[in-house]
Amino acid sequence: MSFRLSQRDKDIIGFINKFRAVDRDSLVELFFKHLKSPINACNSVMVRLYRLGLIERTQQYSPTVYLPVDAKIKKNSQKILHFLSILDVYKQMCTYSAPKQVIVEDKPTGRKGGIEPDLFCIFKGSPFWIEIQRNQYSEQKMQAKIHLYEEFFFSDEWKALHWQPEDRAAIFPSVMLITPVRYAVSSEHIRIIQVTSIDELMEKYRSSAKQQRDGRPRVSSSSSNGIKINLT
Repeated sequence: MSFRLSQRDKDIIGFINKFRAVDRDSLVELFFKHLKSPINACNSVMVRLYRLGLIERTQQYSPTVYLPVDAKIKKNSQKILHFLSILDVYKQMCTYSAPKQVIVEDKPTGRKGGIEPDLFCIFKGSPFWIEIQRNQYSEQKMQAKIHLYEEFFFSDEWKALHWQPEDRAAIFPSVMLITPVRYAVSSEHIRIIQVTSIDELMEKYRSSAKQQRDGRPRVSSSSSNGIKINLT
């Protein structure tokens, strides 16, 4: 069969390969919202790509969720909800500024048992490793997770990661916990931010920026000290 893919087709396939599971409405929002009939246009494109064997899909969810052709997750797997939650965080960021250097399920140590954040990205000029907690864990388990980040910090291996700036000192990303539950975790070595959503993150730093403009001293804490986000 002879066919030609448009740049949008290629972008959609690449996006699905990156995020592992992408629902139809997210594709509409990210690739088709400027069209007169975005849902119909999206449905038409996705059916064509599916019939060409370039993507997979599962109709266990409504709307349909699309997967890479080599997806190693079952079409009714709970893992799909995990990937959709990562996608949701990415979309929240995009309402403020498109994140850069996005890596889903980053494994920066390259070793089993090392840190495995759900998402890495550079957002508003700052690097973040993001842990999205859909379930509640014990504080001991969460502190153990923080200890893994500290171990990586002391290894200095992070200084050679490909996204590090070439013209200035290497930066250890802030660790962002997106969770409805606030955990009593702390670190003297890395920055930890706990928020329920990206909207809360942005509101938090708007308030901080306003305090600085008004000449009030900024309150320092383990969850905010030293984070610089460009809010413009």
